Amino acid sequence: MTTPALRRELGRWDLTAIGINQVVGSGIFLLPAAVAAQVGAWGPGVFIFVGLTCMLIGLCFAEVGSRFDSTGGPIVPARAAFGRFVGFEVGWMMWFTRVASWASVMNGLALALAFYWPSLAGGAPKAALFIGLTAVLSWINIRGVRQGAWVVNVLTVAKLVPLVLFIVVGIWYISPGNFQPWPEVTAPQFGQTALILIFAYGGFEVIGIPAGEASDPRRHVPFAMVATITVVMVIYTMVSIVSTGTLPGLAESATPLADAAALALGAAGALLISSGAAISMTGNCAGQVISSSRTIFALGENGDLPAWFARVHPVWRTPVNAIVFSSTVTLALALSGSFVLLAAVSAVARLFIYATTCLATLALRRPGREATVADATFVVAGGAIVPVIALIVSLGILWGATPDQLLRGAAAFIVGGLLFLVASRAESARPPRAESR
Repeated sequence: MTTPALRRELGRWDLTAIGINQVVGSGIFLLPAAVAAQVGAWGPGVFIFVGLTCMLIGLCFAEVGSRFDSTGGPIVPARAAFGRFVGFEVGWMMWFTRVASWASVMNGLALALAFYWPSLAGGAPKAALFIGLTAVLSWINIRGVRQGAWVVNVLTVAKLVPLVLFIVVGIWYISPGNFQPWPEVTAPQFGQTALILIFAYGGFEVIGIPAGEASDPRRHVPFAMVATITVVMVIYTMVSIVSTGTLPGLAESATPLADAAALALGAAGALLISSGAAISMTGNCAGQVISSSRTIFALGENGDLPAWFARVHPVWRTPVNAIVFSSTVTLALALSGSFVLLAAVSAVARLFIYATTCLATLALRRPGREATVADATFVVAGGAIVPVIALIVSLGILWGATPDQLLRGAAAFIVGGLLFLVASRAESARPPRAESR
């Protein structure tokens, strides 16, 4: 009996929306002040520099993504280049950080809404918000990837509208004097700012995760990767320019975009930005349903976790068990507040995922891989230059990690290794499974 397969219903713009939605969260509504506190009026330039740097990493993801058409994103090239264990660890660390991030964003959404409805700050109303939001988004995604993508598309546009309006209107209120003086920036200040922004640009790595549901993933994933980082870089840079040029004392502002919008548009402008932040966080949660569930689905499909995680709904053709599991874990983290303890893992996890993908870009180019890996439809120019620079940047994330982040990251890695060992032994004890495709 043939088991049902995922439907290939996502196009290039769906993948692009998933990428933009995952990168643009609540951070950009606060980042301009944090950047200005470190580098002053150099902020827009640093946004551009870090955006171009992240593009180098994104190009590596684009190249390896153009070789495969299965679900899993960076799991797939890591497995092909370095074996099953490395592929599992990439997937485990990615899923681990996805659910922790999802829980964190839900708590941020509750705080944002509590400004207008104080009862949502805690207790039963806050719990009801978490349960309701998780249930609705999970149900939409269980009913079909097309429906889930449609919600992400709508919320992505909705979150970009306030930012675009802020840029278009605010640019007329820029005062050149606000860009003075140009402070001297020390190496530690620049490094700290760059580290903050590398995380702000993070999230594009999820674009290839739902490749098994894309109509032409080997062409659409590279397009979406480049388009996502380009769009985000333009928006981030313009937001930084407008914030710096319109808001005196930007570095001291706790809500920089809302304060700058209030100067240009009054109370309506501040409300627009506050609403945009809430929509942005809701959209981020919708995207996390897709990325977290498909990650653990891929591990189940590869046999690295029990086959239960790879179950596809016979009617809706979605990874129903993976969606329910990821949503349940996230809800538990959000309600308990445990996500705070897991947040420190993200630095090491992102390093591992980025560095592995950069190395896989080089490894999969080696002669003799043609028999097991398809030719890339997108190849980064310049030979090894871009992957090597991207690898150095990825390792730079580790340089900025704290001892606590390193310790917790190592602990998460070890836990993943133990899970892999248990799952591998259980898999070897079972009879071979029939191919699903």
